[in-house]
This record gives sequence, structure tokens and C-alpha cells, in this order.
Amino acid sequence: MDEIGRGTSTFDGMALAFSIARHLIEKNGAFTLFSTHYFELTRLSQDYPQCANVHLSAVEHGQAIVFLHALEEGPASQSYGIQVAALAGIPASVIRDAKRRLAALENREAGQSGQPDLFAPPALPAEVAPHPVLEALAEIDCDSLTPREALEKLYELKKLAK
Repeated sequence: MDEIGRGTSTFDGMALAFSIARHLIEKNGAFTLFSTHYFELTRLSQDYPQCANVHLSAVEHGQAIVFLHALEEGPASQSYGIQVAALAGIPASVIRDAKRRLAALENREAGQSGQPDLFAPPALPAEVAPHPVLEALAEIDCDSLTPREALEKLYELKKLAK
């Protein structure tokens, strides 16, 4: 399988590719060669012993790349998308522009903590201050109120709710 999740947003594509790969592992159990450009999917082999993660070895010569047609264990150490585009005959001006844009994106990402991990457990929501109505309710001693006081408290709570 190749190009699963392409043509979508990054997170849509990654989520789709991850779910398809997991379905193939858990439900189908079929022997499948799954090619992906999502580095985040390389961790599937850590979670599923029946899954192997391999890549083709490559050597860089200056700005060019040579694929050695040798399979190696683990994920590739880097992406070679721009070098592959050059091998495919993309004009040199486009390749130069892509390299400049890649450098700008990598510099911007370096200032941040990196792209969020889509498959990390969801973060717990931040503590939210309780609503004033809830605070007021917590302070009421229902057993000590007269019917008239209870009605007044109800009107106070109604005002707070607005």
C-alpha cells in the first residue's frame, strides 16, 4: 500500500494512514507492505511485534542522492523528498525554492516544541474555574433554609447563571 492519506491535511492523512495500518495488523492479519511518508507511523513496530519497520539505505553525494537498494531495519534517518524530486526531473529553480522554504519551515519549527504527536494520549484539560453558580450552590446549607429563603436563593442562582 502506498500514498495512504495523501491529498489530505497532514493530520487527516496521518490519522487515516495510522488507522488503516492498524486495521490491517489487528483485523486482517494480512502480509502487507505499507509505504508511508509519515514518520510518526514508524512507531507501529514498537506496539505490534508482528510489524516490521524497514527502509532503503541511501547515500548523499553533495546535493544528489543514491539509493543503494539495500533494506535496513528501522526508520530512515531523514526525508529525501527534495532530492527525489530532483531525480524525477523537477526544474532546478523549483528545487532551489523548495530548499529555501524547507529551511524556513524547519527554522520556524525549531523555535517551537515540534509538531504535536497525533498518537500521543490526549492531554488532560486545563483546570477550569468553577462557574459562580456552582460555587454558590456549594455554600448553601439546604437543611437550614426556610421555604422562603430557598426561593430567594433560587432567584439569586438564576441571576448568577445569566
